[in-house]
Amino acid sequence: MTIHQNLIAGEWTGTAGTENINPSDTNEVVGLYASATTQDVADAIAAAKAAFPAWSRSGILERHTILKKTGEEILARKEELGALLAREEGKTLPEAIGETIRAAQIFEFFSGEALRLAGEILPSVRPNIGVEITREPLGVIGIITPWNFPIAIPAWKIAPALCYGNTIVFKPADLVPGCSWAIVDILHRAGLPKGVMNLVMGKGSVVGQAMLDSPVLSGITFTGSVGTGKRVALSSVEHGRKYQLEMGGKNPMVVLDDADLTVAVEAAANSAFFSTGQRCTASSRLIVTEGIHDKFVAALTEKLKTLNVDNALKSGTHIGPVVDAKQLKTDTDYIEIGRQEGARLAFGGELVSRETPGFYLQPTLFTEATNQMRISREEIFGPVASVIRVKDYDEALAVANDTPFGLSSGIATTSLKHATHFKRNAEAGMVMVNLPTAGVDFHVPFGGRKGSSFGPREQGKYAAEFFTTVKTAYTLA
Repeated sequence: MTIHQNLIAGEWTGTAGTENINPSDTNEVVGLYASATTQDVADAIAAAKAAFPAWSRSGILERHTILKKTGEEILARKEELGALLAREEGKTLPEAIGETIRAAQIFEFFSGEALRLAGEILPSVRPNIGVEITREPLGVIGIITPWNFPIAIPAWKIAPALCYGNTIVFKPADLVPGCSWAIVDILHRAGLPKGVMNLVMGKGSVVGQAMLDSPVLSGITFTGSVGTGKRVALSSVEHGRKYQLEMGGKNPMVVLDDADLTVAVEAAANSAFFSTGQRCTASSRLIVTEGIHDKFVAALTEKLKTLNVDNALKSGTHIGPVVDAKQLKTDTDYIEIGRQEGARLAFGGELVSRETPGFYLQPTLFTEATNQMRISREEIFGPVASVIRVKDYDEALAVANDTPFGLSSGIATTSLKHATHFKRNAEAGMVMVNLPTAGVDFHVPFGGRKGSSFGPREQGKYAAEFFTTVKTAYTLA
């Protein structure tokens, strides 16, 4: 089997250290990937630093062309890369192909942004002086990505970093190196100069820590757990570098008495259980008012009975496996916690066997939950959701906001009054009305509040806020 190596200073290097296992078929090794050492990380950072002066002053057409080529190749290979994604992460093939298309769209968008770099020219308050405000690249960027979106999240960090003239040291999650390796390979062949893009795969305890310890990095953009995010923040403060964090969520979906039941059930099922619930924007708290509660629970339970849990590559699969044994244990531990806390297990919660051995778990629905239970406070990151019964809209809003997180928040209602009020008063970075809490566009800002996010927003033109620094220049006429 081919060894997929790290890319450092334009050269592929390293020996195999990680087997990538298919969670839909644990007998299959998807690929062999090199594990970087602390010295490899130091070499990658040094290469990125050396490449920065030339790349930061490169022409916008060069950046545009490389990003556009990358997007075009990803799109042309969407079935191949989608199948790789499904095999290494467990996302169903249609979802995986959709995520691959999204990655292509992100590179296409930022290829255009490279041609739209702009500043301001203003008059000074002093006579005969001009003021020019420009954005310049930040420097060497450390990129650390999670396993749940193994091609889209790397794309939405790498593309703007390169668009604005930064160089990169990139560490993907060690569970899903395949898609990240493919993106880096495509960028490398698209013509990136040596050292601009450096890939260092391996364990966070080695590779990630070496990045955090480096005083050379000008910024780190991180998506992952709250605990690791705090470590990124502390190390960044110590080294005086810019940092961007996207972390957890415990997202609410409010269902009011006046909601269209079909719309509410479809939004809740998609939010909570698709992508095996392994999305930071997944809705694991379904907050339902008394008048529609019983009908909603009955309808959602019937919906869950129709969802097929099976091999991610198999036609007709709605929900793939959990990503690995560790995450599966986390999910089942929380299901037991929910039982012990007094919530009623209304559906699912059982492991299932399929034709191929994998980490298969039924979608799990609790009812009679309260917002004080651990299953309502802590991020589970699996296909597990709890229904919380409330009296009315005011209580629903209060419960929705009663969380240490604030990424995405949704409401199902036919009331313009309540929809408008909710959009204004939901304490979240993103609000969805009659839509799943998961699912965002690539050209608009992504991010949350409270414990979910820190720093400038990701995606769209707002990405410039993190990947650039502002310079103000004065000129005497």
